[in-house]
Amino acid sequence: MSDLPPALNREPDGTPRPEKPATLPGWLRRTEAEQRWPAALVIAIAIVIHLVLPPDLAPRPRWLLPGLEGALLVSIVVVNPLRINRQTRILRPLSIGLAALLTVVTAWSVALLVHALFARTNANLPPSHLLLWGAAIWLTNVIVFALWYWEGDRGGPAARADAKSPHPDFLFAQMQVPELARHDWEPGFFDYFYLAFTNATAFSPTDTLPMSTWAKMLMVAESVLSLVTVLLVVARAVNVIGG
Repeated sequence: MSDLPPALNREPDGTPRPEKPATLPGWLRRTEAEQRWPAALVIAIAIVIHLVLPPDLAPRPRWLLPGLEGALLVSIVVVNPLRINRQTRILRPLSIGLAALLTVVTAWSVALLVHALFARTNANLPPSHLLLWGAAIWLTNVIVFALWYWEGDRGGPAARADAKSPHPDFLFAQMQVPELARHDWEPGFFDYFYLAFTNATAFSPTDTLPMSTWAKMLMVAESVLSLVTVLLVVARAVNVIGG
């Protein structure tokens, strides 16, 4: 029998769910819910970056969007603080809304960075300044897409813990070679952060393959934003150094 609460062992209509054998790998059966703190910590880092960006690289008014991000994060943590063991009607929209808001602020900052790099008033901008804030925006890009991958794969962390879908949107190496992984292994937030980081640096999948169309399109979008940020910042910095 499962150790999960009875409510998690039933379908939405109240009928009992069939037990999944313990011989299945962790990602295919119901498991203990993922902890909240890794995602909350990384999201908080992105919000801090949005708050400290220079005025020319941040949407205005400066406090509005980061303030909304912080309010959404606090609401999510209050509703489900320790483990992501339930998916309520309010929690899922809050999580998706936070990811969308982080995406808007990051994409806006990328656009402002591109404008600042080509504006004549920034011709004497120190290369170190360009590299520093370009790297900060690049990092928020990684965080944002890690959050999207984490929230989207197989319905999100709560749905994955409940093993609602056997069809992954991202195929990790541990899924392809289960005998080389722990029997209870399943992807957590930092696995998706690694996926976002490698896609932002290699501009292509590395050891994790996107399986669904939305996953492929998200990886394309991340690669484009990362490519624009890296190429323009490095090229402008080198031009300033050489000039």
